[in-house]
Amino acid sequence: MDVIIYAALLLATLYFFLVPAYLRRCKINPPPGPKAWPIIGNLNLIGPLPHRSIHQLSQKYGPVMQVRFGSFPVVIGSSVEMAKLFLTNMDANFSGRPKTASGKHTTYNYSDITWSPYGAYWRQARKWCVTELFSRKRIQSYEYIRREETKALLKELHVASGTNVVVKDYLAKLSLNVISRMVLGKKYSDDEEEQNGIVSSKEFTSMIEELFYLNGVLNIGDSIPWIDFLDLQGYVKRMKSLSIKFDRFLEHVLDEHNERRKNEKRDFVAKDMVDVLLQLADDPNLEVKIHRHGVKAFTQDLLAGGTESSAVTVEWAISELLCKPKIFEKATEELDRVIGRNRWVEEDDMKDLPYIQAIVKETMRLHPVAPLLAPREAREDCKIGEYDIVKGTRILVSVWTIGRDPALWEEPDEFVPERFIGKNIDVIGTDFELLPFGAGRRMCPGYALGLKVIESSLANLLHGFNWKLPDSLQKDDVNMEEIFGLSTPKKIPLVIVPESRLHPDLY
Repeated sequence: MDVIIYAALLLATLYFFLVPAYLRRCKINPPPGPKAWPIIGNLNLIGPLPHRSIHQLSQKYGPVMQVRFGSFPVVIGSSVEMAKLFLTNMDANFSGRPKTASGKHTTYNYSDITWSPYGAYWRQARKWCVTELFSRKRIQSYEYIRREETKALLKELHVASGTNVVVKDYLAKLSLNVISRMVLGKKYSDDEEEQNGIVSSKEFTSMIEELFYLNGVLNIGDSIPWIDFLDLQGYVKRMKSLSIKFDRFLEHVLDEHNERRKNEKRDFVAKDMVDVLLQLADDPNLEVKIHRHGVKAFTQDLLAGGTESSAVTVEWAISELLCKPKIFEKATEELDRVIGRNRWVEEDDMKDLPYIQAIVKETMRLHPVAPLLAPREAREDCKIGEYDIVKGTRILVSVWTIGRDPALWEEPDEFVPERFIGKNIDVIGTDFELLPFGAGRRMCPGYALGLKVIESSLANLLHGFNWKLPDSLQKDDVNMEEIFGLSTPKKIPLVIVPESRLHPDLY
């Protein structure tokens, strides 16, 4: 008898909770999309390069579609109109961030700028970025660092002239040196074994690459939470291991900076971004108190964001140029005409180099660093036209698909910088045909700095060297495959031969 009573109670409970939920779902009109399987949803349709899988699905289901990643609905916008709607018109509702294992384990439990949930903490961090860390004045004050490190790169390549080089190694070192001097106050990139919490440049670059990869992977546990503890892909184990390495390094950095602040006392002047962060965190009038782990999370964000994206973009640009010799020649002709062969390119010169700027934009169109941008989350139920979006739905914007839309771009799969000449299309989040840094509240806060590093380093690499493939390769042999993560670097690093083209005294 007791069994019958318990069974009846169970059935009544299930009816009470499940039937209303079922009826609610019946009234919802979601965007079109493929039929989902139980438990896995549409994960079976997502391959090792999710942006390409999603692009193929969007060709069938349209510019706004809904798929299911396990337990969660995911709405994907893949047109200018949808990007504008998600990122600006309804930005406030779509400014949430989904909870993921990477956000938990690699960013001090969602304490950084990128993964922190929308709210007072994030707004305060965003304000710091705009008014302090990435203000025009501060970026300008660090121009000498970018100039010195670019000159050091060019000198190294001059020494290596005529030999095979892995260009990304040099680009990553440039980015790391620039950002570490700006953020940490000195270079942590000497090729030596780690000492007192300092890691070698090779290991640190590897850590940054791992961070970007793990923050972009499709972790099964994020989609099917009840099997998260199994860590079927081993990603969570890697995340925890990486967080230990970063934490040891960042603890050393903060200890070092606090020691200098203590010693200098009233004479203390902020010299780098960590100094600024520590000063801001000490403000007793903060709306939300920033603890030590928050400062470490912000510092890690600054280092990662400033290192990976610029190196990836410049490597893609050179790869494309090697496949298009005529474009390469046109670029060097502009540099010789505007800059001459007696000096290097300065950041202020970029406004007079429209073709180099066009090459950068075309690279970002075909090879956006974040092809789906960082995922967002709907904070409340809402409607997109005739379609219903329920609270908690994850939102992706496929800038990879937008960049290949034949309605926007003639011959969209071809690398044609000329398409930007005479066109007022920029990358600052106002032209939705080209959104390499995103748009709206969650736009990359350091985009202005990133753009300066990308443009000036590419311009000087093209100005200072003739780039050739090794003797055994032809332009058709250049591998253009990518790896998917939070960024999309080349699968096989580019190996090329630099040949100095300016007077030796310049290097």
